Amino acid sequence: MGIYDYKVKDRNGNTVDLADYKGKVLLIVNTATGCGFTPQYEGLETLYKKYKDQGLEILDFPCNQFGHQAPGTSDEIHQFCTLKYDISFQQFAKIEVNGENEEPLYTYLKSQKKGTLGSKIKWNFTKFLVDQEGNVVGRFAPTDTPEKIDDKIKELL
Repeated sequence: MGIYDYKVKDRNGNTVDLADYKGKVLLIVNTATGCGFTPQYEGLETLYKKYKDQGLEILDFPCNQFGHQAPGTSDEIHQFCTLKYDISFQQFAKIEVNGENEEPLYTYLKSQKKGTLGSKIKWNFTKFLVDQEGNVVGRFAPTDTPEKIDDKIKELL
């Protein structure tokens, strides 16, 4: 299976086929609204505005698995992100990224690029970069700011 074989739920519970993103560069991020890294939403939105017309899509998956830092409903999370950071990229339903209830997409992403804890996600704001052919070409730690990824995205576009 490849990335385009997965389906996920958007923040309203609708099924989204990742095949709809064929030909796009994807930055897939597990996020949280009450995390020390939450200000990275600003950098993510800057990247999105800068490159969306060239084919970048940011897929935001809120995750409450680390320190319960993404409380609230999908609507509450979306409201916070749009009011505080003016985000305009796609937000999905809250998921788990590790363990028996992890989102299958994340099982796949982690199998393609290991991190410092092997395949486990260490914390919120771990980022996966996917090229236009669906290959997972990068994994970035929560401490890697969106600005640090800018050149890698530009190369892929």
